[in-house]
Amino acid sequence: MSPEPLLSWRSWPLVERPRTSILLIAFLLFLAYYLWQITVAQWQQPWFYYLGMFLVLGSLLPYFIPTTYYLFEYEIVIYYLMLKITRKYADFGCFYSDKRGIMLSTFKLPRRLDTFRGQSLRFSKTQAEKEQLVEILSRKVGKQY
Repeated sequence: MSPEPLLSWRSWPLVERPRTSILLIAFLLFLAYYLWQITVAQWQQPWFYYLGMFLVLGSLLPYFIPTTYYLFEYEIVIYYLMLKITRKYADFGCFYSDKRGIMLSTFKLPRRLDTFRGQSLRFSKTQAEKEQLVEILSRKVGKQY
């Protein structure tokens, strides 16, 4: 890993999208109340409540925590609070973008398994890194769709 990253940025959807965040938190509070009424008040099974809320919040965790991305010469390093993920450019066959970020695919063509096997790079609110990110990925990964 080279000492200086080619590009770095930070993304934190909870802070960057306040309207969506308020709606999401309101929905989660409603869901928590509804699940409590069903699982604890009616069924008297609190473990179902805790398991259900754990699964819902666990799947939404990347939305609530800041994520920092570093693109180095030979690899991408992603930091989620205390978790570090390192992926080499050679692991990916293509990439494609949407309005929220770029998906790096492990296949030569975009596939439905990309969300499980690939790596998502979420843009910051300003998307200032978008052009440079696409240019770097075009050189390192190759195919863009």
